[in-house]
Amino acid sequence: MDHIVTVQDAVTAFEPWLEPTDAELDAIDAEMPVIRAEMELLDAQIIVIDRTPSELDERRIRRARRRVLAAHRDRVNGLTGQPGGAA
Repeated sequence: MDHIVTVQDAVTAFEPWLEPTDAELDAIDAEMPVIRAEMELLDAQIIVIDRTPSELDERRIRRARRRVLAAHRDRVNGLTGQPGGAA
């Protein structure tokens, strides 16, 4: 009979180089408004995936698309995380 052995060391091994650097974490934080806006758009699209969108659904999707575009614009222009920028 063969024993099933887990690879616990490989799964839970901790190496400092496996952790994200401060620069990578800052990049993720800067990208979060775009990610949130895209998630909101995806949620609005999922709601109407199996039915005909109502007027309210269409407005929700348009609004979400505008938020995605605004978040991308702010990210490209470097406004994210600054006073007066989209957060």
